[in-house]
Amino acid sequence: MKQITNKEYEEWQKYKAEKAKGHVLMPDTVRFICEANDTDPGKIHRHFLEVLPKICPREYE
Repeated sequence: MKQITNKEYEEWQKYKAEKAKGHVLMPDTVRFICEANDTDPGKIHRHFLEVLPKICPREYE
C-alpha cells in the first residue's frame, strides 16, 4: 500500500473540510450554474463575483 506524505495528508484534510462546508463545486453544480446563466460567460462571471464574498467573507472584506 502506498504511503502519503504529511503535506499530502494535510491537503486532504483541508479538502475534506472545504467539501463539508460546501465550498467544493462538483461538475453537476458547475453545469447547473452555467445553464442557469444561459451559458453566458459574463453572467457566470458576475454570479461568482456576487457569491464569492458570501462564501469567503474574511478574504473579501
